[in-house]
Amino acid sequence: MTLGSTLRSGHGAASTLCRRCLLRSLASRREQIRPIATSFLKTQREAEKRWEERAQLIEQGKIPHLWDVLKDRGYVKDIAGTEEQIRELMRKKRIGAYVGIDPTAPSLHVGHLLPLMPLFWMYIHGYRAISVIGGATAKVGDPTDRLQSREPITKADITMNITKMHYQLKRIWLNVEKQTERFGYKKEPRVWSRALVNNSQWYNSLRFIEVVDRLFKGMRLGPMLSRETVKRKMEKGDGMSLDEFVYPLMQAWDWWHMFEKLGVRMQIGGSDQYGNIVSGIESIKYIRDSERHVMSKMPDDLFHTPVGFTVPLLTDSSGAKFGKSSGNAVWLDQFMTSTFDLYGYFMRRPDADVEKLLKLFTFLPLEEINKIMEEHNQDPSKRHAQHALAYEVVALIHGPEEAKNTQDRHRGLFSKGDTVVSSFPEDRPPTANMASAFQVDIKLPESLILGKSISRILYAAGLADSTSDATRLTQHQGAYIAGAPGQPAAVNKGISYGDLTFTPIKTWFPADTKNFLIDGKLLILRRGKHFIRIIEMISDKEWEESGMMYPGEPGTGRVRLLRDALVRALQDGNVEVDDPELKEKLLDKAEIIYAAKKMQTKLQIPDPHHVQNNRARQILQQSLRFVQQTGPRSAKDKTAAIDEVLGRAQLEMESQDAKQSKKDTKQSKKDAKQSKKDAEQSKKDKNNSEPEKNKPNFTRIRVD
Repeated sequence: MTLGSTLRSGHGAASTLCRRCLLRSLASRREQIRPIATSFLKTQREAEKRWEERAQLIEQGKIPHLWDVLKDRGYVKDIAGTEEQIRELMRKKRIGAYVGIDPTAPSLHVGHLLPLMPLFWMYIHGYRAISVIGGATAKVGDPTDRLQSREPITKADITMNITKMHYQLKRIWLNVEKQTERFGYKKEPRVWSRALVNNSQWYNSLRFIEVVDRLFKGMRLGPMLSRETVKRKMEKGDGMSLDEFVYPLMQAWDWWHMFEKLGVRMQIGGSDQYGNIVSGIESIKYIRDSERHVMSKMPDDLFHTPVGFTVPLLTDSSGAKFGKSSGNAVWLDQFMTSTFDLYGYFMRRPDADVEKLLKLFTFLPLEEINKIMEEHNQDPSKRHAQHALAYEVVALIHGPEEAKNTQDRHRGLFSKGDTVVSSFPEDRPPTANMASAFQVDIKLPESLILGKSISRILYAAGLADSTSDATRLTQHQGAYIAGAPGQPAAVNKGISYGDLTFTPIKTWFPADTKNFLIDGKLLILRRGKHFIRIIEMISDKEWEESGMMYPGEPGTGRVRLLRDALVRALQDGNVEVDDPELKEKLLDKAEIIYAAKKMQTKLQIPDPHHVQNNRARQILQQSLRFVQQTGPRSAKDKTAAIDEVLGRAQLEMESQDAKQSKKDTKQSKKDAKQSKKDAEQSKKDKNNSEPEKNKPNFTRIRVD
């Protein structure tokens, strides 16, 4: 066999490769083959057999058809395709369905939950469910029902939105799993299927010419220009840009990708998505029928027919649309809409709407809803139906434990406030619902991000208990950073625009952290599956003015002790500090307590536990924002309570000062003893090095 081999490239040019390079080239072109266990194939065959038996029972009328369930609960508004097609397709085939969401805001809202609900219902009945985050399509923005084009989204903003929505959807899906157990749905392992994907995964590697060849070639401008969205925006709005014009085709390509790869035959959308769904159906049929490769061509039959439907428009009592563009959105991020306010929103639903909302936003059986309404109608003032609705929604979004706690607060029972997790839990399992109380987006100063080790950043972000814990975490690759997988920190190119990928954190030079910054200001860290920190880097000056501090910040030891003492005393005394005058009085006296030790210090040397008094005041003022207790009503009682709080805080500080003083005294004595010992040793060494007086001094000279 010859040492070299000749290959011909796609352009006809010949290239000579050695034997080793030829083998590598052929290996790289070979598709990856994943082995499939025979047990998995057996499970799939058994599942198909059960599905056929189920289809016969549905045809005989012995069990209800899921399509009828969706219609009875009010999920179906407009149908793309025919109802007979949808009924037969859902009965005979375990089809896939998807809902797409563009990350144009930093959180999902209640309006997003409505099209997701029928997807959840399909999942718990055995269908494949796909939720898609439009990391690529969000760069364009859906022009449907808009007269003004969307403002361009920066790379940092779109990455933050994708990250937050991804983990919100992940948490909600886990809560859906809990609902299946609660309502008696038995999950079939390795048969039930769901996925959470980002369309940047295929768009970032997609050749533009492929879309032009396979899709654009079959689309005609006439029907596209006649769409109501296009006409309204061109006649009454600011005109239609080319990217907005082809947005429906981008959404159609998403569907085709999943239609071909994942068996997705159905799209579910909001009430304004009917035109995009119809456009997607037409596009898929064209690509399917124009396939050039005989082996890849799909038949034009029921099982290869795309269908879809839209859900009703969600409005408030005044008829206004609930959505992030309307200014009255109810967010699913508890730091944008607290669980208490989310519960309260559904508590305020009028009696005429509550039955419809129970059908739309809960998994309660219709028989159970009828019983709830009967009990509610006996005494509407107790708002029994509203409590049931609010509990179910909060349980779906934030988990049953938080829902029970919030319900108790609304009923006036003894309970704690909104659950807030400030750091990664070491004493209990880090669940997804616990992570929802862990604020995702925070700010940290530039001097920390660009000048300190990644271990200090993890500690400051609340993802580790200490810098030592963070170092151990990086050594075992237990934490992750958003960046290009497989690339070293020194040459990492960061994540692609609109994508979200992570790589394990390893110990690297502080200067290498800048390679992971998005738009030069955003850093995304993760520990475990659910705990995320999106860190915005701000200037040191802005950080000092903010009044915030982070764990391990130099110079904040004493002010942190005072802050914790004040907050504990305020909470134990049930004192509310909403009065500006009383708050100023509290801060003035707290500042005096803080400065007391500094004034007593005789040595003018920098104290590592001190910051400037004005900076300490800002930190204390910031911490008082989180004290939300109901205290005494009268000004006199409040003043007395605050004096008591200050007294307690001062006692704690004096106790800490005494401990520190004792520690410092002990260390001073130890240092003095060591200094004396060093001086004696130095004197002894000096004496040994001096020449003896009686010993003559001479110099040796070599004579040749």
